[in-house]
Order: sequence, then C-alpha cells, then structure tokens
Amino acid sequence: MPRGEDVKGAYILLMVLDEPRDITVGSLGLLHLAKGTYAYVGSAMGGLEQRVARHLRKEKRIHWHIDHLLSTLDDAEALLIPSMVNVECELASFISSVPGASPVLGFGCSDCRCRSHLFLLPGPMAECLRSSFPPEMTRRPHVRDGKK
Repeated sequence: MPRGEDVKGAYILLMVLDEPRDITVGSLGLLHLAKGTYAYVGSAMGGLEQRVARHLRKEKRIHWHIDHLLSTLDDAEALLIPSMVNVECELASFISSVPGASPVLGFGCSDCRCRSHLFLLPGPMAECLRSSFPPEMTRRPHVRDGKK
C-alpha cells in the first residue's frame, strides 16, 4: 500500500508494557494493566495512514481511549488492514477468540457492542500477527532528535 493514499480500513496497534501500569482512561476510570504485549483494534474509514500517523505521534490532544495508553508508552507498531467496509469489530472478535487473549473490558468500544478493542495477548500471538503482515503494511514511529 503506497504511503499518502487516502485508503480506508482498520488497524491493529501492538504495544509492549515492560511492567504493570495503572492509567486513568476517561469514563473507564483507573485501569490496572499487566505487563505484556497488547493489541488495540481501531478503524479509520476517513483515512488509514492519517489515523495511524496520529496514533504514532507522541504529541497530540487526548481524544480516544487509546490516546491515554499511548501517551504513557515509548513505542507502538501499527498493522494496516485496508478495507472499504469497517471490519474493526470483526478483528476485535477474532483477537478475543484466541485462547489466552484477555480483553480490557470497555476499552475502545464505546460506539459498538464489543466487550473490548484492547487485548493482552498470549506469548507468541504478537509475533504471529507481525509475521502475517508484509513490511509495507506496518508502520512504526519515526524518531527525530530523540522525539517520536
């Protein structure tokens, strides 16, 4: 997928917490997140590249649940799923069905009926997801002058 195109779709953000963390997330309140790798599923029907670039920027206005978590992290990786239809909930359902995946209840799903769009992943699942996407379908933050 060439960069810069106004492509619609969904994405999975992969994030690693090296230690347990407590974060306050808007109406969800205080969340206790265990150490491990998390996957967040989102949609970008108005522009996939732009949404993912926003998530991967360190400096931004806090708007969505995921912004609260991303503001506490140094790194995240995005896996892009171009699609003309919104597949966000189907992706969340797929990840929640994986044995060992633990949902963070209510996170990122205030506009749908899903239990969650954020999941603590079992050991090998993050690498399995990563290896399923070609390099041109992944995005990482660009580091410039020590800032992301």
